[in-house]
Amino acid sequence: MGARQSGMAGTGGLGDFPECCVAMILARLDPPEICRFAMLNRAFRRASLADFVWESKLPANYEYLVRKLFDESPNGKSKREIYSWFCKGVRFDAATKEIWLEKGSGRMCMAISWKGLKITGIDDRRYWSHIPCQESRFHSIAYLHQVWWLEVTGELDFNFPAGTYSLYFRLHLGKAPKGLNRRACNLDQVHGWDIKPVRFQMSASNGQQAISQCYLKEAGSWVGYHVGDFTVENHHVPLNIKFAMTQIDCTHTKGGLCLDCVIICPCESAEALKRAQVL
Repeated sequence: MGARQSGMAGTGGLGDFPECCVAMILARLDPPEICRFAMLNRAFRRASLADFVWESKLPANYEYLVRKLFDESPNGKSKREIYSWFCKGVRFDAATKEIWLEKGSGRMCMAISWKGLKITGIDDRRYWSHIPCQESRFHSIAYLHQVWWLEVTGELDFNFPAGTYSLYFRLHLGKAPKGLNRRACNLDQVHGWDIKPVRFQMSASNGQQAISQCYLKEAGSWVGYHVGDFTVENHHVPLNIKFAMTQIDCTHTKGGLCLDCVIICPCESAEALKRAQVL
């Protein structure tokens, strides 16, 4: 009798769970896990579409981001759809900036193309070239032939989600290949970076500042040079950030450097981005 009752109690399948209970379970999982469980059966698929499952994965200021980036209200859009938009990456400001969410953690990252920076002499082809590159998020980089005075500055006003962020310049010593063939990297024009260090600096409107300097030594690969960190406490308040990279010692020339972009990412994400060769 007991055996029969036990067997009957075990006849229920995963599809017999109430949809609201399944949704509550899914809300505790990471986005990739939610997608895997959604493939189990119809009940899990329906539960995975619930707004509250995905709202917890979105940045706290996602409504501001939707209005700024898409110029429309987030009302009427499913949270899963909004999350998908951000994971694919969204460009703005004439496609010179891009934000995206890490699929695993949901943390927000940003990249600012060299085209969104102020670069001394950038339009003079004697000093700089603009070349296509598949290793860039923006598929284009700036290549420095030779200058006496290197100065790259940028400024950003943005409402970041609360957290601590790191800012990097993504650079490459040597002329990076247009495709993915690393052997095509040209180091012939690399010079001057071992004489005096490059100075990096950053300041935020909330009073935070950072200054660092280093010699550029790692030729033949993309490197994220850390400028500094800043903390955002209130995502409702826009933060103004100014940053710069300079080498203005005019006693020598320097050249053979590729500039891709500036990357801003949560401090917790920096190592993962380095492994993925984003930094």
